[in-house]
Amino acid sequence: MLLAKTLIGGAKACLPDSVFLRIAHRHKVGRFPNIRNPETFNEKILYRCLYPDPRYIDLTDKLKVREYVAQKVGPTHLIPLIANPEAFTEDVYERLPSAFVMKANHGSGFVKVIKDKNDTPFQKLAALSKQWLSTPFYRVARERHYRTIEPRIFFESLLLDEDGKVPADLKVHVFNRPSGEQTLFITVISDRFGAIPRGDTYDAAWKWQDIWVGHYPRSETPAPPPENLDSVISVARALASEFEYVRVDLYESNGNIYFGELTFTPGAGVFPIRPDEVDYAWGRLFDVDLR
Repeated sequence: MLLAKTLIGGAKACLPDSVFLRIAHRHKVGRFPNIRNPETFNEKILYRCLYPDPRYIDLTDKLKVREYVAQKVGPTHLIPLIANPEAFTEDVYERLPSAFVMKANHGSGFVKVIKDKNDTPFQKLAALSKQWLSTPFYRVARERHYRTIEPRIFFESLLLDEDGKVPADLKVHVFNRPSGEQTLFITVISDRFGAIPRGDTYDAAWKWQDIWVGHYPRSETPAPPPENLDSVISVARALASEFEYVRVDLYESNGNIYFGELTFTPGAGVFPIRPDEVDYAWGRLFDVDLR
């Protein structure tokens, strides 16, 4: 069994990007995609994976994007940067505060929350950072704009809410039409680092949507809107203004709105959305520049 999985994994690694993504789309979404004339949201995202706008590279880099955010909405929306070392050494570790977040700039999921440094020795974090830095994220899902991002480890301040939990991820999907019409949906990932993370989607008026995005289960009841919903929407609109579509990830903490990342190819175009009609509806909300 192990040998079979190894051979299958090796075969997938050798596939051209377009073939790899077609197969992944069929497996996870349930149909083969139309890449030449993409219609659904996932098809258009998949097209972006194969033919990315050159701007995506620096704006996907979680360190370089900070300059763009500061210019667009001001540096007050940036999570304080504690350290951005050339190499993660024990000396760097010793200078870190007792609580922080370790991240890598070149992909998704490279996040380690540290609430008490005494519980996580340097050796453990060093091994994790080495694993991250040695992972060519482009090869994971074939999102081509990740290919030239130079991997770096960095450390940010840890944001916590009144209950001592990491604030919910506010993933704002911003769609811009050539007419100037703008449509927003907000997917809220609550208790992401807890026992049972939840994923719920709302429109800009905070109306709970019958939409299931990705693998997170929905909550049994809708959550109250963020205290500063208008500010969340305003920041997201500003950061997304130059693009047909981008997902702007934000956090609300102690009355402040903080930037997380810009995501131009969420789910690499193979992200299940239910009901299926939403995949088509979201696809109609933006255009891609076909080549």
